Formats: sequence, structure tokens, C-alpha cells
Amino acid sequence: MKREAREAFTTLTSTFVVLPADNVDTDQIIPARFLKVTDKVGLGANVFADWRLGPDGTPNPDFPLNRPDAAGARILVAGANFGCGSSREHAPWALVGWGLRAIIAPSFADIFKQNAMKNGLLPVAVDAAAHARLLEARRADPRASVTVDLPAQTVTLGGKPLAGFAIDPFAKECLVHGVDELGYLLDRAADIDRYEAKHA
Repeated sequence: MKREAREAFTTLTSTFVVLPADNVDTDQIIPARFLKVTDKVGLGANVFADWRLGPDGTPNPDFPLNRPDAAGARILVAGANFGCGSSREHAPWALVGWGLRAIIAPSFADIFKQNAMKNGLLPVAVDAAAHARLLEARRADPRASVTVDLPAQTVTLGGKPLAGFAIDPFAKECLVHGVDELGYLLDRAADIDRYEAKHA
């Protein structure tokens, strides 16, 4: 059985983009008209399509992801309840396809959070004070960077500790080793075979 190749997530240092709106739903992350596909390839080009692109398909220069200082950013700082709405797994597919690896927000919709972690995207929930510090740092310096350390479960801004965060231990294990749930099981195929042989 073929397993999906996935980049392990340990420590990520990157500039970040701010999308300050609360209650950004999955239909805005990836509009329904793009859900006819069953493959992840190419979905990144349609992320936030109704906000990022004008009616004629040209980029909206005012949308955060389109600004020159957003180039290369792998972290999105979003508002509260990010990923609400329908449970479409295409939303994290599109975000990862764009190049993002982590979303930092005050809170996430639960189904989106689970889908994100299963697809190599780390949702990091921080308190209001830490979130405000991120917004202020980005206003002061568009090239400010943040470090997300998954093994330590910490966020660092400008070399100084910003916040800790919680994560499900199994999801953390999969992200750190760059595997999904199936990959986790396949890595333990020999152990499973030995168990089955003993309990035939």
C-alpha cells in the first residue's frame, strides 16, 4: 500500500501573514465550486479565492496573502473560531497547497482542527495577549518572524517566549514524524504481524 509523502513538522521559523477576521469559514478558505476534485494537487491556487481574486481572476492587491511581504510566509495568524462551517477536508488541503504549515489563532472550529492535524497543518491556539503581541509585531515589522516548536509545544517571537500550546499526543506524534494515521500503522506492520501470529 502506497503511503503519502509528508514533511515532518518539528521546528518552524517563518515570517507570517495576518488575516484578522473572526469566524473565517471553510467556504471562504476553499469555495464549494472547487470541491469536485478528489486530489489535493492544485487546490492551493484556489485558497481564499473569493477574497484573494477579483471577479476577473486577477489578484486583489489588498488581500493579505497577495501582498509582497507575504511571499514565502509559512504561518498564518488568524482570528477566533478559524475554520468554522462545513467539515470539508479540502480546507486544510488548500492551505497546505498554498505553502502554509501552521495557523495561529485564539481558537479553531473543532472539525477543522482535527482535519488540519491529519493533513500536516498545525493549528496553534494562543491566548488573547499572545495573539495581540503577534499582531503588533507584524504591524511594526512586516518581516517579523515567529518560531513554532512542536516537540516543546512553544511559540517564540523575536527570540523571546510568547506562548505554549496544547495538542493531542497522537496528532503530535504523527506530525513530528511526517506520517498520517495510515502511515503510523504501516510503520508498525512488523509488530502487528507478530501480534497476529501469536493470536491466530
